[in-house]
Amino acid sequence: MFDSLSERLGSTLQKLRGQGRITEGNVKDTLREVRMALLEADVALPVVREFIASVKERAMGQDVLHSLTPGQALVKVVSDELTAIMGEANETLNLNAQPPAVILMAGLQGAGKTTSVAKLARWLKEREKKSVMVASADVYRPAAIEQLKTLANEVDAAFFPSTGDQNPVDIARAAVEQAKLQFIDVVIIDTAGRLHIDDEMMTEIKQIHAAIDPIETLFTVDSMTGQDAANTAKAFNDALPLTGIILTKTDGDARGGAALSIRHITGKPIKFMGVGEKTDALEPFHPDRVVSRILGMGDILSLVEDVQRKVDKGAADKLANKLKKGKGFDLEDFRDQLRQMGNMGGIGSMLDKMPGMGNITAAAKEQVNDKELGKLEAIINSMTKKERQRPDIIKGSRKKRIAAGSGTQIQDVNRLLKQFKQMQTMMKKMSQKGGMAKMMRGLGGKFPMGGGMPF
Repeated sequence: MFDSLSERLGSTLQKLRGQGRITEGNVKDTLREVRMALLEADVALPVVREFIASVKERAMGQDVLHSLTPGQALVKVVSDELTAIMGEANETLNLNAQPPAVILMAGLQGAGKTTSVAKLARWLKEREKKSVMVASADVYRPAAIEQLKTLANEVDAAFFPSTGDQNPVDIARAAVEQAKLQFIDVVIIDTAGRLHIDDEMMTEIKQIHAAIDPIETLFTVDSMTGQDAANTAKAFNDALPLTGIILTKTDGDARGGAALSIRHITGKPIKFMGVGEKTDALEPFHPDRVVSRILGMGDILSLVEDVQRKVDKGAADKLANKLKKGKGFDLEDFRDQLRQMGNMGGIGSMLDKMPGMGNITAAAKEQVNDKELGKLEAIINSMTKKERQRPDIIKGSRKKRIAAGSGTQIQDVNRLLKQFKQMQTMMKKMSQKGGMAKMMRGLGGKFPMGGGMPF
């Protein structure tokens, strides 16, 4: 997400960072570039105008002009104002209600609403330790109820059965009553996708809302619709008392206009963003962290949280002890690392959160997509145990057999062995005293890209 905006803003602000003196002229030039970058990212024009005006006013103030590092000070102003547009800080779900806390989901057709219900149910179970029931009041879309039932089973949430011949209001009311009887903490009601111009459907969701009185009414919107997402959210907010937004499909959105426009136009916070198709691909929306990613400074906090939550601590300790004892890092360890990265949302998700990734070319990023991870694991799986433990014995005929067994080419096997060698060297340095610091100095803050990125 934000790839094009990040690239454009990054190059513009990089010129400023080293400036020893800020003048009205170079502020004007910079803001012209920033304005174009935001418009190209499909940010709504009123949002762009207000943002530029705020930055200009602060840029010509004493804090920037008289700073010892005025370039850096101006970059901070841009960062602060971007964060302010999106809402300063993450706004969590309000679950302070007599159980069950009721969440009503609304949105357009095809915005990913039903999948978001399952993602949210999983997030509530895993992060908030809540019991969750889901129910579908979508009696119009074929198989909508069955889809939610399948997803509920996948995320281990209770499912309230309903049928296509029932009244949506009755379904919602009955689901809440059943959740009370089962002492469920949270019940999420999925509704049919509807257009804000469809009076009959909008009347129906108002009736559902009145019948169950939800503590949270979340609007699910596709981020790839850009500023239209913000305008649609505003139209729904005029009809329903929305409490927040779930921004979906952000992994496929290179612009980011929706994220930068919604809060300003609707006054409602983005509470979550969908970052992939799997049911664990839902993240709380932290404006300050998102801005950090946009400006190429990474998102270390989210990365650390991912590591703490998803990395197998037992496996990590086992590898650390192995390295301490002087035993080498082998291809079986390498395969374990690849699997751990898959658990953390894949290499793309990790790269987005790492500082300095804005300086890496698109071609280099393409070398380490998630399909590549699967290919690397397939190659390692095609090796014998002896080959995985002693990679130095993998020569000509063995490479040919491994490539055939994994459905790859010999050059793919060679590339993996080269990447493994780089990873092995890094692990060796890390196992030495002060190894992490030495390794980072050696990398110069960048990843070695020759022949592929070591993980």
